[in-house]
Amino acid sequence: MSEYIVSARKYRPGSFESLIGQDKIARTLKNAILRGQLAHAYLFCGPRGVGKTSAARIFAKTINCAHPGPDMEPCGECESCRSFSEGRSYCIHELDAASNNGVEDIKALMEQVQVPPQVGKYSVFIIDEVHMLSQSAFNAFLKTLEEPPAHAIFILATTEKHKILPTILSRCQTYDFNRIGIPDIVRNLRDIAAKEGVNVDDESLHVMAAKADGAMRDALTLFDQTVAFCGNDIRYEEVIRNLGELDYEYGFRLTDAFLSGDYAAALLLFDEVLAKGISGGRFVTFIGEHMRNLLVSRTGGLESLLDFPQSLRERFCAQAAKCSVKFLFDALSAVSQCESGFRASSNQRLHVEYLLLRLSFLLTAPQPKPVEVPAPQMVPQAAPQPAAPPAVPQPKPAEASAPAPAPASAPASAPAPKRSGSGLSLSALMTEPDEDPAEKPQQSDTLPTEEAVKASWPDLVKTTASQPRLAMALGKAELKMCEEDGKRVVSFEVANVAQKKWIEEKMLRGLESTLAKLVGTARLSLRVEVTPQEETQKTAYMPSEQAKVLMEENEEVKNLVIDLGLDIK
Repeated sequence: MSEYIVSARKYRPGSFESLIGQDKIARTLKNAILRGQLAHAYLFCGPRGVGKTSAARIFAKTINCAHPGPDMEPCGECESCRSFSEGRSYCIHELDAASNNGVEDIKALMEQVQVPPQVGKYSVFIIDEVHMLSQSAFNAFLKTLEEPPAHAIFILATTEKHKILPTILSRCQTYDFNRIGIPDIVRNLRDIAAKEGVNVDDESLHVMAAKADGAMRDALTLFDQTVAFCGNDIRYEEVIRNLGELDYEYGFRLTDAFLSGDYAAALLLFDEVLAKGISGGRFVTFIGEHMRNLLVSRTGGLESLLDFPQSLRERFCAQAAKCSVKFLFDALSAVSQCESGFRASSNQRLHVEYLLLRLSFLLTAPQPKPVEVPAPQMVPQAAPQPAAPPAVPQPKPAEASAPAPAPASAPASAPAPKRSGSGLSLSALMTEPDEDPAEKPQQSDTLPTEEAVKASWPDLVKTTASQPRLAMALGKAELKMCEEDGKRVVSFEVANVAQKKWIEEKMLRGLESTLAKLVGTARLSLRVEVTPQEETQKTAYMPSEQAKVLMEENEEVKNLVIDLGLDIK
């Protein structure tokens, strides 16, 4: 049985051309080699599995190659290339800073730096996970990194650039490696599958690429895991089950249930997902991703934001045509609220089920049947009947025709005031108890005159007797009227801003309704203003202030005070 090599090692890039998804960095490094502009220190930073260490090895191999190609690719045939491929090169050194992060390890590395290369022009030192070095090790490394021997080149690789000291960063050329796109990962996996004789469809490759999250090494590991589970004939259903991912079919079925308002089907689908071992948080994230993909498919010009095979693109576009933009926006908002409160929820399943109910009722909101509650009836108590009423003399004819006095209590047939959802409105409070809303006089559509408004204003003040402050403000107010937008605008002034705000927020709508009823037209509007400060009369409270006011108003009093020499202070 031949020795098995995992795909991540077997198909590791050996040239700049085979470096996936980092074309700009590969081009920059090749141009630096071609022009002989090599720096003494490089820093390769970026996410895991994107080719940082592979790019460092290719760069070290190329600068020591005796016969590089015209596009600056290593020949693979010279002694330097062969020794590197066989793992016996003495001019390329690798150090794992995660396990060799002390000062003594750096000092041993510094001793190796002084030794010139046996084969090739440069001694290249690749330090992986350099952010794991201790503070003392960084300080010991600074001097050598700043002024290394002419034959020494350092390549530092890290996934956490923010942990590197600024003094180290300033001594290195920094190259930021990006996550590898899903199309590039799918293309590379397809080539590897063809070389390995594995039959796989694009949907399966897309699932592996999406789960790898931009890391080619993770994608190759998932590919090996899938081949071990499915064999050389990979099917989409088996890939989903093996990797524990949700099938896109669930997203389409859920959206159909939301559009039709079938919340029962949505809840059953969620139960089916939980039975497969998928967590509720992952399910909520899946719904958000599906709604996002529908929104992108629904909006023209955003097709490039979808990294799906053509078959999936067509399905997303077909379902997106059934959804309005408002529905998708409201759905994304609901999913976002559910995600923010999912971890803090004590009943996470109920939390997700409530989300499914909200999404199911976005278009078909449930209309509960109103329950009619009968108004409480005031039944007057009957007066006790005496056993044997005494004889009463017959009244005179005039007295017999006199009407009987009305009872103190309200009759049972008196209609109770109607309540709104938030309590009694101001207009309802101002309505007379015996007034039937059906018999209210119809308001005309004519513009009220100023005389009619002024004549009805005292009646409006009387309706506010339960609010003394309001009644006082309305009674003292001077009315100003004008015509705006076909309405008679009635303005009155109050003493301060707080009183104006209170009237506008609590009372203004009811006052308008009452005044319109009194005047008999709806083309009327009230406006509250604040009395200007300079027009407000100053009230004299102190005796000295009252004396000054009296002197100003009466010349004789002023002369008397002067003649007698009185002190008014």
